[in-house]
Amino acid sequence: MKQLLLVPLFCLSLNHIASAQSAPSGLRQLSDSFAAVFEKAAPSVVVIESRGVPGLPQGLQFLLPDGRPYRMPQDAGESQKNTPPNVGSGFIFSADGHILTNHHVIDGASGIQVKLRDGRRFQAEVVGSDERSDLAVLKIDGTDFPVAELGDSDRLKVGELAFAIGTPLELSYTFTFGVVSAKGRNLGLGGNYDEFIQTDTSINPGNSGGPLCDIDGRVIGINTLISGNNRGVGFAIPINLARGVAEQLLTRGYVSRPWLGISIASLEDLAERASFLQGLESGVVVRGIEPGAPVQQSDLSPGDVITKVDGKQVALASDLQREILGKKIGQPVELEVWRNGRTLRLVVQTGEHPDKFIRASVRAKEPRHSDPSMPGLSVEEVTPESLQTMKIQRKDSGGVLVMAVEPFSAAAAAGLEVGDIITEAGGKPILGKKDFDQAMSEMSRQRGVLLLLERSGQKTFAILKP
Repeated sequence: MKQLLLVPLFCLSLNHIASAQSAPSGLRQLSDSFAAVFEKAAPSVVVIESRGVPGLPQGLQFLLPDGRPYRMPQDAGESQKNTPPNVGSGFIFSADGHILTNHHVIDGASGIQVKLRDGRRFQAEVVGSDERSDLAVLKIDGTDFPVAELGDSDRLKVGELAFAIGTPLELSYTFTFGVVSAKGRNLGLGGNYDEFIQTDTSINPGNSGGPLCDIDGRVIGINTLISGNNRGVGFAIPINLARGVAEQLLTRGYVSRPWLGISIASLEDLAERASFLQGLESGVVVRGIEPGAPVQQSDLSPGDVITKVDGKQVALASDLQREILGKKIGQPVELEVWRNGRTLRLVVQTGEHPDKFIRASVRAKEPRHSDPSMPGLSVEEVTPESLQTMKIQRKDSGGVLVMAVEPFSAAAAAGLEVGDIITEAGGKPILGKKDFDQAMSEMSRQRGVLLLLERSGQKTFAILKP
């Protein structure tokens, strides 16, 4: 019986092989399309060798049983000049030799050499490099270099084919393909551009800075990151973001960014805020306002939920970030804001992002005995004497000063700190201790109260629950 079943299956396999040998036209066209992507994009791709950059191990590596890389022993006196260079990738985007790559590929390099596909080698100079976006522009001397065609990453769709060209593991001009797995992927890295294209196209150390291309051979992203387990999860900077950074690096040598001066979080990431929303499903919560921020001149307050920017919906923190980064410095922006069940429209003006932030340190104070009527904190009227005692500089009047916070109390769980000045509770201004006592007595009949605070000159908020 088994033999009777095997005969037709075997014959079917032979027929299938014979059919495959005839190369169906659709399969042949797909194969030719893949080859065309490489032939179009590869001439503009370069291999970048950076001396003095502590990079990932290059080349094919042997692993120890515990997964650590095996390293050949070296003489203690071996000269640094014998250390192999860090190898990355990049691509030429102008005929006069400008190259786009990752900042981390060349950061701290004592010398940079670029190799073209035709074998030519050039010494490269750094035109500009931006750590926040992890992008850099290099320049090599010459003319009529092959130039990469740039695509439009905003029009990219999940599921489209994606192709990578680079130098993974020192294997130059390696060509791999996959699909666009996701767009706008926020990895929480804290940079100004945290909105990556995710792809399952094979990317390895050495691909950094190289192009991610579409089926037409146009660059849609810059390969930048891989997941720690390296299982088909890679990330690329969208080319539309990279294009804007490159233009600024070329014209001024640094990147100037529009800034509102607020710390934000997606509404979905703040579960404790849900009870105050009354049906609001998405938006971006203003967690705090930086000292000297442009929005300090507006009515925007911590605890506000931004739902639209110039009429465009923003559901995630990355949405708001992208919209503001797309504005010009000094440009008026209309924000639609949800506050205490009401929708407001506020006009704010962007400023230029400062190069450095000054973060206030947390004061360490001995807790005093708290008022039994309070949920684990003691407050006093704001007076010149109390401000001087706490070493707080403040021009405004009103509010109450937090003098003590009991460990493991409701106030401690809300994140209140000694030295905080509470200026508003439940949408009502706090002018003194009487107003605050009234707000606390009402809190027992509610699920909690939203407090607006001043902390080391920065406005922020806390949610105090019974």
